[in-house]
This record gives sequence, structure tokens and C-alpha cells, in this order.
Amino acid sequence: MILVSYKSSICFSLFFIFFTISCSSQQKENNTKSSSVAIDQDTIQPILTGADQLNLYLPKIKDKRIAVVANQTSIFSKNHTHLVDSLKSLGVDIKKVFSPEHGFRGDASAGEKVSSGKDIKTGLPIVSLYGKHKKPTREDLNGVDVVIFDIQDVGARFYTYISTMHYVMEACAENGKALIILDRPNPNGFYVDGPILAEKFKSFVGMHAIPVVHGLTVGELAQMIIGENWLEAKASFLLTIINCKNYSHKDYYELPIAPSPNLPNMASIYAYPSLCFFEGTDVSIGRGTEKPFQILGSPILSSNEFSFTPTELPHAKNPKHEGELCKGYDVAHFSSFYFKESKQLHWYWLLNSVEEYKKKNETFFTRKNFFDLLAGTNQLRELLTKNATLKEIRKSYLKELEEYKVMRRKYLLYEDFE
Repeated sequence: MILVSYKSSICFSLFFIFFTISCSSQQKENNTKSSSVAIDQDTIQPILTGADQLNLYLPKIKDKRIAVVANQTSIFSKNHTHLVDSLKSLGVDIKKVFSPEHGFRGDASAGEKVSSGKDIKTGLPIVSLYGKHKKPTREDLNGVDVVIFDIQDVGARFYTYISTMHYVMEACAENGKALIILDRPNPNGFYVDGPILAEKFKSFVGMHAIPVVHGLTVGELAQMIIGENWLEAKASFLLTIINCKNYSHKDYYELPIAPSPNLPNMASIYAYPSLCFFEGTDVSIGRGTEKPFQILGSPILSSNEFSFTPTELPHAKNPKHEGELCKGYDVAHFSSFYFKESKQLHWYWLLNSVEEYKKKNETFFTRKNFFDLLAGTNQLRELLTKNATLKEIRKSYLKELEEYKVMRRKYLLYEDFE
């Protein structure tokens, strides 16, 4: 468990005066090599999320008025009961729930409007933190003493749950509210790769100067946000991070529940960092099929390897190339080797698709600005436009990536993959 007393206006060195590690014995346990699937129950202990360790945070919220930032992933590992339901049954005074993109129950499509309202099951008011209302206001936090953040991330910079966490941290700092982050393993936390976000390309799909695959848990990223002075707030707040137990960045952690409608399984989660760039292009990544972020194709591509026809589904409204035959690739077939074994982003499908569109004189970058926001730079698009090789693309961000890796080590709570 990490306790951080934070004042954003002071310099980085003073930050560490307020930084204390209150459970060093727990830290040692967290740094032991582990696996999410036990091979030998006598030697390997199951991974426990921050939420699983009630004994570490229940005393901190006793007799406090609580707001919870949560969605469908906010569950206990053992019985899959929801954090909000369980805390209410224990008598915790929950005043409201803040929900991220996709909503509290996780059933809204990407980009779909998520409205505030009331949770049918608990009767609790739900405040949406998506769309125009991304940060809790002073009014939202009135009558709240402590905010709990418990959402499963997937380890890609453009996955917006970490942007929501940033705004929640800022709101807590501005309004003097304590924040407890219940940490969870990063399913893509076993490598680091991709361009570093440049300041001019900062947006809700990328708020921090980190690579596409950042190799951090939300707790570690929260420490980085504070340590690198990325919050605009000029006030103090108490941050408590409840570490995972028996987890390291060497682990391949399999999520017990889909983090969003279009990331339904581990194949999609592993492929997501490499395929999300296609959202700014003419190529479909399987929205409107049963294999989103596991396949890619378009009517322009000529590959005979795989074909599909997108149709509107509850989790995919107005999918790209709806009703059209798309030819392309079944990326999920390669998920284990390409992503778990090679531990890097894979640019092959992007390079190949750009080349084929050029040969046919077709428009590939249909949303140039969005592509650049996802990449965190316009350099990637320019290199692709100029027929850059794979080696040239990797070289374009290698120096900054190595600098990031050095900086990243300061904020790790768990044993690294190297």
C-alpha cells in the first residue's frame, strides 16, 4: 500500500518528502514472480488485485462518505461480485458512482454518449465522466470525503480509462478530497513500445508523455503523473494506492471480465495496441463482427487470407464498411506469438495496408487528425506516407522510448519484465 501526500505546486524533489511506503512487507510480496494461473498451488500464489484486499482499505473509509469511480471490471477476483455492491453490503456509505467511457455496466459502444442517471440495482446516482463532463466538479464532490478508483486498464495510452483517472486525480487535488486507487494488473504490462506522445497531440485518447504501450499499472501511472508534475491542480490531496499482491510485469495476466464491449477476450486485448491506429483509416478492425480488434480488412485490400462483412450490433453502431465484404487478416490467429512472445508493437498490417492503398490510388488516412492523436505524433503518418520501412519507423521513436524506460523505473511498484 502506497500513501502519497501531494501538492502539485512544489518541485519534484519535495514530492518525495511526502512520499512514504507504509507497507514494505507487502512491497516484497508484490515483487515476487507470479502467474495469474497457478501451475503448482504449493509454489505459486494467485494474484490479488487491490480491490481483493479489503483489510487494507476498509479501515480508511470507515465512517467516511464515499464516491466510487467504477465500471463492470470493478469486481473481486474470487467471486466476481461488484465492488460497489459489496461495499454497500458492508455498510460503507457510498454517495454516488462516477462512470467512465462505456458506462457503469460497460455496455455502451466506443464514443457513444454515456448519460448520468441512477443505477437500477443499487439506486445510487451515477455521474458520467465521458463526453463534455470528463472531470468531477466541486458540486459533484460535495458531501464526499474519499473517492475510490477501481477500473481495469489494458495498458495502451489511448484507452481512455487512464484519462478518466487523470481528471479524477485533478478534481481531488482541487477540492481537497482523498483518493484511493485499487490497483489492478496490466494485461499488456510485459513490454513497452511505441511513439511517445508529443504535447501538441494531447487529447482524451492520450494525455501523457508516455508510449503507446506504457508498461504501467494504473497505480504506477498515478505515481508518474504526480512525480512528473502532469497535474494542473495547485492544491493538496492524499493519495493511497493499494498494491496488487503476487503480481509482476513478467506475468501474462488474463482478465476475468471484458474491459469494454469491443475488447471481448485476451486476443483482442493483445492486438488492441497495434490495431487501434486503423481507427483513423479506411480499414475496419472488426467492429460490427464477433471479432472486434482481432481481424482487419476493407473492400480495397486484396488479401485472400480472411474476409468478413460488418453489420450493426448492440456494441457497434454504424460500423465502418457496414454491409460490405472486407478482405484482410485474422490477427487473433497470431496473438500469442506476435504479442506475448515478441513483446512489441507490430506494424506489418499497417505498412502492408498503406502500400496496397497507394498502389490502387485509394485514400487510406480518412481521419488524419484522429490517426495523429492515436499515434501521439504526426511523424508516424508522415513516415507511412513516404513508404518508410519497419526499421525506419522503429528508429523514429527509439531514442525517446529508451529515455522513457529509464524514467519509468522510478515509479514501478512491481518487479519489472527485464
